Amino acid sequence: MSSISIEFLEEKYFQIKEKSIEGRWITFDDIESLLLKNQKKNELIQIGSSEKGIPIYKIKIGKGKKKILIWTQMHGNESTGTKAIFDLLNFITEFSNSDLVEKILNKVEIQIIPMLNPDGSLAYTRVNSNGIDLNRDAVNLVAKESRILRKVLESFNPDFCFNLHDQRTIFGVEGTHNPATISFLAPSEEETRSLTTGRIQTMDVIGSMNNLLQQIIPNHIGRYTDEFYPSATGDNFQKMGHNTILIEAGHFPNDYKREEVRKFNFYALIQGIFYISQNNKFENHTEYFSIPNNIKNFYDVIYRSKNNKKDIAYQYAEQIESNKFALTLVKKKEGDLSFYLGHKEINKSD
Repeated sequence: MSSISIEFLEEKYFQIKEKSIEGRWITFDDIESLLLKNQKKNELIQIGSSEKGIPIYKIKIGKGKKKILIWTQMHGNESTGTKAIFDLLNFITEFSNSDLVEKILNKVEIQIIPMLNPDGSLAYTRVNSNGIDLNRDAVNLVAKESRILRKVLESFNPDFCFNLHDQRTIFGVEGTHNPATISFLAPSEEETRSLTTGRIQTMDVIGSMNNLLQQIIPNHIGRYTDEFYPSATGDNFQKMGHNTILIEAGHFPNDYKREEVRKFNFYALIQGIFYISQNNKFENHTEYFSIPNNIKNFYDVIYRSKNNKKDIAYQYAEQIESNKFALTLVKKKEGDLSFYLGHKEINKSD
């Protein structure tokens, strides 16, 4: 299996991490200068603008025959993938003369949309400025941003797509006491969730990414539900013949800014891209099913009573206050919460 050295990535990550962006609230203003910086090194093209007129760009790198499309922040409040993308671009630039990067760029062409929903990013909302969830708009294409993505897909005709999302802190890895730090999905193409050739190829690439991440965060990787969603982007792109890998960036202990998770997201991305670049057959899907399901078994804080019957669970609400990102604890559940885990647990007297 083609795999990058985790020791190499760990050694070099701090060097290539894009330190000008951090935290959860990432807007177009935060990345505009980075886009212009990349214009000097890679091809930068404005592919349209949002409903409110904010530019939407794509970046082109590589000259190979295999085609990879990546997009981030189709949900405006899911920014970990955006940070990981700029880490990826820094890595490719910094090590452009390395054997690793040359192998990648000689085999693949990559097109990246680093922020598909800049209106939602500014407002820190899942939806666009007209209240449309872009990830449920792949059929009707009501949103301007959805049509932009579809136009890029049809003109580029990618072999593989990476659809980058964040998942809530409620998810854990089944069979462990660990949060789901990264979750993967090979989307279904129809309701029976059959193993089509495209899904098998997608699962093979996910297996390579999982194998790499298990070396550094073992048992923190989950497999997202493959329930078929008729209007979802990944499901429809997969059905159209564009193998689509969904990456859900989740929680890592004490990492509410998702700065550790962005690193793992970057590792997954560079490994997946390298694996695609170096292989022509993608037939091994069995390892995909060895990844445990991610399940809803976490709260951010649980106050534990002596007999569990008066436990109280809280979840952080994410919001923008006074032009700053803020987390506020909100009570969610009371009673016997022995099935659930807390990212922080406090024993209290009854």
